[in-house]
Amino acid sequence: MTTGLLQEWVTRQAETRPDAVAVVMGGERLTYGQLEILSNQLAHALQAAGCQRGDRVGLLLRKSPTMVACMLGALKADACHVPLDLASPAPRLAKIVESAEPGVILVAENGAGTLRALLSTIRRPRTPQIAWMAPKPDAGANVPRAPVFTLDDVRRMPTRGRSYQNTAGDCAHILFTSGSTGVPKGVIITHANVIRFVSWAVDYFGLSASDRTSGHSPCHFDLSTFDLFGTFAAGAQIHLVPPELNVVPHKLAAFMRESQLTQWFSVPSILTLMAQLDVVQSDDFPALRRLLWCGEVFPTRALRYWMSRLPHVTFTNLYGPTEATIASSYYTVPRCPAGDTEPIPIGSPCAGEKLLVLDHAFRPVPEGEIGDLFIQGVGLSPGYWRDPAKTRSAFLPHPADSRDRIYRTGDLARVGPDGLVYFVGRADSQIKSRGYRVELGEIEAALQTLPQLQEGAIIALPTDRFEGTLICCAYVARPGAAVTAISLRQQLAALLPSYMVPSEWKACDALPRNANGKIDRRRIQEEWKRDETAPAGRT
Repeated sequence: MTTGLLQEWVTRQAETRPDAVAVVMGGERLTYGQLEILSNQLAHALQAAGCQRGDRVGLLLRKSPTMVACMLGALKADACHVPLDLASPAPRLAKIVESAEPGVILVAENGAGTLRALLSTIRRPRTPQIAWMAPKPDAGANVPRAPVFTLDDVRRMPTRGRSYQNTAGDCAHILFTSGSTGVPKGVIITHANVIRFVSWAVDYFGLSASDRTSGHSPCHFDLSTFDLFGTFAAGAQIHLVPPELNVVPHKLAAFMRESQLTQWFSVPSILTLMAQLDVVQSDDFPALRRLLWCGEVFPTRALRYWMSRLPHVTFTNLYGPTEATIASSYYTVPRCPAGDTEPIPIGSPCAGEKLLVLDHAFRPVPEGEIGDLFIQGVGLSPGYWRDPAKTRSAFLPHPADSRDRIYRTGDLARVGPDGLVYFVGRADSQIKSRGYRVELGEIEAALQTLPQLQEGAIIALPTDRFEGTLICCAYVARPGAAVTAISLRQQLAALLPSYMVPSEWKACDALPRNANGKIDRRRIQEEWKRDETAPAGRT
């Protein structure tokens, strides 16, 4: 089912199947008819609050059916939404808000504490309006500003839809990812970007109204875009996964069984953890038809665990950075790999996409040789929010046609004799850990603000553990300073999301230097690998 704007998928389902269930989480659920009405009312409330075409709406909300309605309401108000991770420290959220400058932030009562800290941290003069996504502000929540509207006000708004001013080329959402300078960078994603991928994926995977899909990823992570709009395009129902289940794998497996999911989509790290703790039974999840992963390498050993237990399920590896909208290539694994070292390709390009493996002169490399991976096609973002210099450095003119663009992924790849593309590794300091894209430079920038440290370096080590890549910190304390790994971890946790805080720490008398006098991170990494005992300060 094609459309011009993302929200129109929900409208079409509401017109034909208003009583069909759309979104489920615990005891809360919304039908397509209810989702359409609530999102229409939110759009009217946002418009009454002054929201206009191109404005940004911040979402300081936990995953819930109401959050999904808020995303749609922002789109229906001709705005784009900016997801704000409630688990992130206020200083990092403040950088995002200062950059995106949302006119309104939608916040639920469980976000009151984060909101207070956020508003006290913002340094720019323009302070966003606050809308309270509960019937009324909780008297005990100490809300710092009077809301421009509450959920009770929303429910008094008209239920009819609005005429949209937006076009398919307008921004649907801005997703902020880790930045090497310590400032998160906003990736602009348009309606057309998402629609083109979703239309391909619904057709390829055969999604239909009978499907029950997983909503595992948080809304600030682009995998959630396919979870939601793939579901809505097919008229299926999405079951939002409570985040707390990620640390209790056996309960997550129970959720998958009880929800009778037909499709699972997530980063591999949680699947690896479930394999390590052996929570999947033979012929488990009888309703499950498809298991998809994206965001990082799925260790073949863990993949074999899943495939050997679920012979009735198809397994597909999706690859693509946020800048190329959800995924640009796919590979459905035809059989259970014979051994733990068998590589799994990132495969072939999705419709409208191309994968280019090029040398430093932007020429295709011969088969089997390693080159830089570039992406061309319909999924490419217009660029980074209010950062033309960074956009120009990542989105380059096509070497054969300057009217077209290619995106420099920063990944290394090779083309195998089977014609498929294989991921080799990163070409820079950006990594994937627990499914999140992380710039090691952002962690170092935060580390340098700690007054008791003389210097520090962040390195990454590939592992077969559930996080995929281990983030490690080597540091030198200032003379006389009392420093422990626990105290450093606590301080960084106030500046960075939990997935960016190093897992292992090592105190050093001095950090090694190369011939240029710079910290020799490669040597630190090699020494860490050689150390057969657990580094001091593992947390």
